[in-house]
Amino acid sequence: MLGFIIGLIIVGLIAGFVARALVPGDDSMSVLNTIILGIIGSFVGGFLADLLFRDDTEDRGLGPVGIIGSILGAIVVLLIYNAATSRRRV
Repeated sequence: MLGFIIGLIIVGLIAGFVARALVPGDDSMSVLNTIILGIIGSFVGGFLADLLFRDDTEDRGLGPVGIIGSILGAIVVLLIYNAATSRRRV
């Protein structure tokens, strides 16, 4: 269980940093916020990948596709976060 949590934090950190590098704009987030962004992105990406591409007989755990899905999920979450927190100047 502890190994799973550490793995989730590491994948979240990687996915969060890659998402922040790929999405243009100024994202002033701390490392903790980046990890949280990546973990939420992992859940979003994993849920969408599971919903779209796997049936109930396939359960392989973390693989390269899961990491890519985590990064894509983190990008989606970051875009939603940027849209929700953007302040318009008059």
